[in-house]
Amino acid sequence: MVTDYKTFPEDAKVWVFPSEKKIYKHEIEELEEKLTAFISKWTKNKENFEATFTIQYNRFIVIFASSEITISTETTNELINFIISLQTEYETELMDKMNPCFKQGQYVQYKDLKEFKKLIKDKAVNKKNIVFDNTITNKFEFENYWEVPASESWYGNLFK
Repeated sequence: MVTDYKTFPEDAKVWVFPSEKKIYKHEIEELEEKLTAFISKWTKNKENFEATFTIQYNRFIVIFASSEITISTETTNELINFIISLQTEYETELMDKMNPCFKQGQYVQYKDLKEFKKLIKDKAVNKKNIVFDNTITNKFEFENYWEVPASESWYGNLFK
């Protein structure tokens, strides 16, 4: 069942899928339909569980699942296979959580690590830039540690 993620408890399971390119308005509408259909049928032991999604900054697909269930490998694989199908359909990388996503002015950028290091060297990115930790695993982390200054993330080690 698709619900509002804000009603989920802090320990709700979270997956963040960053898109290497901006998701445009017409794509967001299509994605919302596909995500709603997927989540509506995504099941555990043939019983529906609470799950939902949000699309953030026209760049991130964030999936939430009820903490009241144990997410099986099979259930996780269903999600990953669905995301891979979106990746293929929209011709964008969605599975790479290590390449930096960061705010630069009003925009969210996605760069490979090598490019990000060059931006640091060229002083186009600094320790105060907000970066996204796409490896977070629960709602509490999403709300408190997903967006942090680069100095407070593992990317902070690159500023030496």
